[in-house]
Order: sequence, then structure tokens, then C-alpha cells
Amino acid sequence: MDVLSEYAKAELVIKKSRFFAEVFPVATQEQARSLLKEQKAKYLDATHVVHAFVIGSKAEVMGMSDDGEPSGTAGRPVLDVLKGKNCTNIMLTVTRWFGGTLLGTGGLVKAYSESAKTVLNLAFFHELVEKTVFDFSVSYDQYELVKRFLMSIDASEIREEFDVAVKIQGKILSCHKQSLQKYITELSKGQTSVAFTECGMC
Repeated sequence: MDVLSEYAKAELVIKKSRFFAEVFPVATQEQARSLLKEQKAKYLDATHVVHAFVIGSKAEVMGMSDDGEPSGTAGRPVLDVLKGKNCTNIMLTVTRWFGGTLLGTGGLVKAYSESAKTVLNLAFFHELVEKTVFDFSVSYDQYELVKRFLMSIDASEIREEFDVAVKIQGKILSCHKQSLQKYITELSKGQTSVAFTECGMC
């Protein structure tokens, strides 16, 4: 299962109608609803702002809307493209400005599907993985050794506070929890333990 790395956009013009597709990372339905509201406010001159989203570690939460297009011709095709991408925590909007020529139901399905496919082909994704926040303190003479070990297990978002000891916080893949705990316990001869907080899939 993949998640979107960053915002992406694409534009198609079909029979003078403009289709502007955008993808956004979202983590909750509330975020998706808020984002849709922003999109509609942003494109007040548009004829339709169609959307679809997929959320959850197993892509179990889905939603869509035709936003005034004939039923089944807009939101459903966009959602089907998203489902085919095997991705989650993503929202895709297609904003349409009507160009004066009716596309018909088949034409609309094709236009919205192509818009969704085009923006997804331009977007960057990364694998959804389970991460854990770690937090511990070490002495100054252990600091460099610990830094090297954290690099070896690809720790990220590391924050350090230098006081009486060095407090270190960051994120690691959950599969590295045991090895980090073992390393710190052995290095400190049992004087230091690591506090872990699950931060879920990201």
C-alpha cells in the first residue's frame, strides 16, 4: 500500500472543457471534508468540483461526489482509478470549467478517468509503513555512538536537547524497536531505557 508523498496537479482540455486534477495527502475524513470546502471556495467560477478519497491503513474508508454531474459519471470513475492505484490517505479533486460542448455520459466517464490517471502518473508515492516515536537520554560520551546507530536504522525527524545529558527523540520503523532498546540498554549498562509511542502508519 502506497501513500502520496506530496501535492501534484495536471490539466486536460477536452472539447473546450477544462479539467484540472489535483491530489492531496489526507489522514482523516475531516481533513478531506475541510479540503473539499477549501477547493470549492477557491474555484467559485468552476462548473463542478468532483472529488474522491481513500483513507485508512487498509484503504477501508472511501468517499466521492459527482458534484452535479450525471450520477456515476464523475466521482465513481475517479474513485475507481484511485482504488486501482493501491494507495491510501489520498484525496483527488477534478475541477471542471464547462466549455460549451456536452460530452455525454460516456465522454464524462472517460474525461474524469483520464484526468485522475494523468495526475496520479505525475505524482510521487512512498510505501505506507508503521513507525514509532522513541525518546531517551544518554551521556555526552555515548552520544556519537548513539548517533551512528540511529543512522544505521534510518531514524528520522531526530530532535536533540543538550542539558545535563543529551535527550534524543525521533521516529523509527516499528520493526527496529527491539534492536534500539537492546543497543541503548547494553550501551548504558542497564541505566537507560527507551520510551516508545506508537504513531501509526505514515
